[in-house]
Order: sequence, then structure tokens, then C-alpha cells
Amino acid sequence: MSPVLEPVVPLSARRRSVPRWLRRTTGPLVLLVLWQVSSATGTLSPDTLASPGTIARTAADMIGDGTLPDAMAVSVQRVLVGLLFGGVVGVALALLSGLSRLGEDLIDATVQMLRSIPWVGMIPLFIIWLGIGEAPKIALIALGVAFHLYLNVYAGIRGVDAQLIEAGTALGLGRWGLVRHVVLPGALPGAMTGLRYSLATAWLALVFGETINADEGIGFLLNRAREFFQTDVIVVCLLVYAVLGLLADFIVRTLERLLLQWRPTFTGA
Repeated sequence: MSPVLEPVVPLSARRRSVPRWLRRTTGPLVLLVLWQVSSATGTLSPDTLASPGTIARTAADMIGDGTLPDAMAVSVQRVLVGLLFGGVVGVALALLSGLSRLGEDLIDATVQMLRSIPWVGMIPLFIIWLGIGEAPKIALIALGVAFHLYLNVYAGIRGVDAQLIEAGTALGLGRWGLVRHVVLPGALPGAMTGLRYSLATAWLALVFGETINADEGIGFLLNRAREFFQTDVIVVCLLVYAVLGLLADFIVRTLERLLLQWRPTFTGA
């Protein structure tokens, strides 16, 4: 009687038998359960951190009376305007510096010097220059966005394979043809990375920006809750920041899949 051969199932295939969404949610769910148990048993004091149930009720109340949606609308608008201005400036400077040696000589050293200054430290100057309205908040966001996009787009342009340039030249492409068909597509992965960093920085800058005489927005709710020691409201605001950040990252990942279909990448074993 001949032995029965059983197929060998790779370890990666065994892992795939468990839905990925379940694996990704396991950690947060375990943390949530531990948090609730600690609050229910009194190990975690409500003065230190409100329980998940209290936070859920607070979020429902803030949504019901319109406080949270209104604050989210204001904060999202600030981020989008700052992202637009910072993106235009950062990409324009990166193109000028990356595509031209003269542009690099005139721009790169100045940008590298300015980006070494903590952009949060610019708040006092922005208040003096722009007042205490919306302008300094948007300027702070735009500043953080511009540096990230500049660095990544510039690195993407200068990281294009020289052999691709030679191949394009051999095929008869002129300077602008090379830029359009070789350089810019080659720099696109770096630009997408820069956009992801920029969005993360934009939300961080928003937190600081909304401390500048703000009377609306998520940061305003966060600061007011801090003054009254409302840990439930503070956590709700932090969760909103996290959700908005994840949503922004999801949008950029979707753009990457659409725009970078030509570039196969490693997705994990």
C-alpha cells in the first residue's frame, strides 16, 4: 500500500484563512475591552479617563445637538484650504528646484534652512503678521504641508533612473517630453508619499492652529474640555482627529492604487 501524500499548505496561506479585517481589528477590540473592564472595576478612575460607555454617550449627545458636526466642518475646511495653499507652493518649488540646476541653487538651500525651524515656533510671528483670525491657522497648516511635499517631490524627481532618461532621449523625446513622460511619472510615488506625510502634518498643525483665539472647530472643543477637566469630550475630539486622519490616509492609498497601477509592489508575505 503506497503512502498517501498530503499537500503542504504554506504558512502564509494558513494566515489568509482568517479574514484580514478580523486580524486588523483584534488589537483595538482587546484594548477597548481592557479599558471597559478597568473602568467598571474602578481600577481606572473616571477623573483620569472616562469609560468607553461614557465616551460613546457623550459623542452621541454632541452629534445630536450639532456641536460635533459643526466643529468637524470648520476644522476640515481649515485643513483643506491649508493643504491647497501648501500643496501648490510645495509642489511648485519642488518642480523648479528638481527640474533645473539653477532652480536648485536658488531655492533648495533656502527651503532646507527654513524647514529646520520648528514650524510651531512660527505661531507668534503669524499672529503678529496675520492677526488672530483664520489666516494664521491656515498659514500654519500650509507651512507644514509645503515642506513635506517639497522634500518628497524633489527627491522623487532627482531619484528618476538616469537610464530611463537616456532611453527617452534615444526615442526622440525632447526636454518637455522627458519631463512629461518620464520624470513626472517617475516622481509620482514620492509625491504620494509626500501627500500622506502632509495630511498627517496638516492635522497636527490644526491642533496647534486652533489654539490661536479659536471659537469654533475641534481644537476649540478640545481646549474648552481641558479647562473643565472633561476627559470624555477630550477623548471624543481625539477620536475624531484619528478617524479623519485614517479617512485621509485611505483616500491617498486609493489614489496610489489608481495612479500607480504600473508599479508592482511587495504587499507582505
